[in-house]
Amino acid sequence: MHAHNDEPLGIVEPEFVDLAAEVFTLLSDPTRIRILLELDRAGELAVGELAAALEKPRTGVSQHLARLRMARMVTTRHEGTKVLYALVDEHPVRVIAEAVRQAEHTVADGTQPPRHHRPQA
Repeated sequence: MHAHNDEPLGIVEPEFVDLAAEVFTLLSDPTRIRILLELDRAGELAVGELAAALEKPRTGVSQHLARLRMARMVTTRHEGTKVLYALVDEHPVRVIAEAVRQAEHTVADGTQPPRHHRPQA
């Protein structure tokens, strides 16, 4: 499916298939997923704030942020001596949302509709 609507992608160039696989590899780490979701929720956060929110060591969060920054999923802004991280755009979170929906289908086991198919109360 196309990222902006429900039209089929059609033929995809092999180089973009390879790059998409790299995106999935980058998003295969739960800590990186949680970082992206936290930035989506909060907007901008410093490393220490992210580490506290995720209950993870600051050094590990910093290493994950470096990888996300190299992949151009997050960007930085300096505020005094503080470095704030933010999402570049909504694309990674949209990929994560689709993966969560797929996971809901996997665990639903046909006994109940996944949460995203249930009527909202």
